[in-house]
Amino acid sequence: MEKIDLDQGLKLIQEAKDLTFLTGAGVSTPSGIPDYRSLNGVYHGIEEPEYLLSLDCLNNEPEKFYGFIKHLYHPKAKPNVIHQKIAALEKVKTVQVVTQNIDHLHSIAGSQKIVNFHGNLYDCYCRKCGKKVPWQEYLQSDRHSCGGQIRPNIVLYGEGLDQDNISRAVKYVEAADLVVIAGTSFQVHPFCDLIYYKNPQAKILVINQDPIPLSGKYYFYEGNAADFFKEVKVDQ
Repeated sequence: MEKIDLDQGLKLIQEAKDLTFLTGAGVSTPSGIPDYRSLNGVYHGIEEPEYLLSLDCLNNEPEKFYGFIKHLYHPKAKPNVIHQKIAALEKVKTVQVVTQNIDHLHSIAGSQKIVNFHGNLYDCYCRKCGKKVPWQEYLQSDRHSCGGQIRPNIVLYGEGLDQDNISRAVKYVEAADLVVIAGTSFQVHPFCDLIYYKNPQAKILVINQDPIPLSGKYYFYEGNAADFFKEVKVDQ
């Protein structure tokens, strides 16, 4: 790990031609969406949160699952400067995003090449008939007009990841000459394993409050990601 200052971090982004951003909850907290693990996160004070977000809970205690999942929705949240600058960079560079977040804020901001690694809360469907269901309807009831159970298209504990998402994420990391890791502790597998697919010549920039457990060389900017991205210049 090599600690760098703001200007050095900005220079890395400026010089890169093909960037892949790996983003986590810290990218969305400036938009008012709590993270999952901090004391102020959505799990705080809740017993067995992994169970509440599991396939077992969805199948065996659907009311308990539904009661919890609704707390994860923040429909009034808007993209912040991090989402906005990443989307803006796409107009002048080759930019890809692989995100752990399920809030679809990267899409709202305008990013086109996105892998929602763990799915999207706002993409809902009926488990019985398979039809897409507007998320607004899901927040009113988890029962479809056909009588089936509605669920969001996110990866629950006990479920496997979408193989197409994994393949695209790997390709995005392989293609980059700079991989930017922002707002994540980078400890959730297999998301954190994506870094092993980077080009050997590619650089890694970590923008985070704390260092991450990453072997090999990476550049570390210690600080608030929103403050960093406010200074990112996008030259048309």
